[in-house]
Amino acid sequence: MTAWSEAGAAETAALIYSGKLSPRDLVEVCLRRIEALDDRLRAWATVDRRAALDTARMLERELEEGGQRGPLHGIPVGVKDVYYTAGMKTSAGSKVYENFVPEYSATAVQRLEGAGAIVLGKTECTEFAANDPAPTRNPWNLDHTPGGSSSGSAAAVAAHTCFATLDTQTAGDVLRPAAYTGVVGLKPSYGRISRHGAVPVSWTLDTGGVMARSVEDVALTLGVLAGHDPKDPSSSPRPVPDYSGALRARRNPPTLGLLRRYYYDRADNEIRERTDRVVELLRGAGARIEEVEPPEDLELVYAAHRAVVFSECAAYHQETFRQRPEDYGPKLRELIELGQVTSAVSYIQAQRLRSRFARRLAETLHEVDALITPTTPTTAPKGLSATGDRRFQLPWTFAGVPAINVPSGLDRSGLPFGIQLVGALFAEDQLLATAYWCEKALGVDLNPPIGE
Repeated sequence: MTAWSEAGAAETAALIYSGKLSPRDLVEVCLRRIEALDDRLRAWATVDRRAALDTARMLERELEEGGQRGPLHGIPVGVKDVYYTAGMKTSAGSKVYENFVPEYSATAVQRLEGAGAIVLGKTECTEFAANDPAPTRNPWNLDHTPGGSSSGSAAAVAAHTCFATLDTQTAGDVLRPAAYTGVVGLKPSYGRISRHGAVPVSWTLDTGGVMARSVEDVALTLGVLAGHDPKDPSSSPRPVPDYSGALRARRNPPTLGLLRRYYYDRADNEIRERTDRVVELLRGAGARIEEVEPPEDLELVYAAHRAVVFSECAAYHQETFRQRPEDYGPKLRELIELGQVTSAVSYIQAQRLRSRFARRLAETLHEVDALITPTTPTTAPKGLSATGDRRFQLPWTFAGVPAINVPSGLDRSGLPFGIQLVGALFAEDQLLATAYWCEKALGVDLNPPIGE
């Protein structure tokens, strides 16, 4: 790739605005990379070449006439294939929706386009963003999973075929693939990004998310996506801070709460060793590290999360599953069947535990800028029949708080690993500032071997 396309979204948008870079040329570079790599990578479910180039030409004319739509003007992005896109197939990785073409776009997609982003197409995901794997491969090693459910998004960003992606997380669907592929992945607070026009897994857990190459690019994209949407009853009316401005507002090193119990018990030796090394690097750069205890039994949290997901997923698919059970993959079929036999008492008790966990977690987070853990118990597992262990990311989705993966290096086999930072509810500005500080302190720049 040329030097300007190696730059991040923020820097590239500035080049476009100054006239030094053409949106059309940028789109053509991304499309060429997709054509060259995606037969092996399988990151993209749909690519709309004509629409992307037409949009690029339109954005060029707008700039020539003195207009800029927003901070992502001319930036190519991908959209996880669970978000409705008007006139573009939205299959959610499933036979059930394989021919579905929505008449309107999801609110989050509209906000991307309203800010000048160019949607190249839809990225592959696991079936209905659940457990049956997508066809995507990890760009660091094609024999390893890229994680899920946002499999294609992680691979697309890591392989530099787009600058950012719009995603969802119900358990670990953004942070796990981000860690496995060496990109930044953010799950903001529940309700921060509108889900209107997104195919659901679990109404009370699904959260919009973002992947990009850097914390700066994630902050820029979140600033476009965040905000109340009257079409989404779960959307928060809270004001949206200046996320990009928050990155540089931090003056002092952060205080980080290190969670060893549960996380170190389940991580492999290399992840523990490398996380300790990262923690010492951050301490050496000035961060204050305080060891903290989990505010709840996280195995109990895991079980409660499963009860909620099973029940709500089964409710959404009830009628279609009754009519077309053979069109569902085996793992999703099992999940739905488990949801059908989960009692109302179990569901209600799980939601009660969730409220208690969120309260206790808020007290823990009040004492630190962020919690720090390894993002995953291992680097990306070999094989494509599963998407990896979600346990390390799941508690924060269940509590509704923001969490982010920051790439932190490579293991001995050359696969990425990351640290997970967890912030207080609707304090994405503080979490992003902390992640930006850690990113700069670590100085990690990961580029997969595919396409070099």
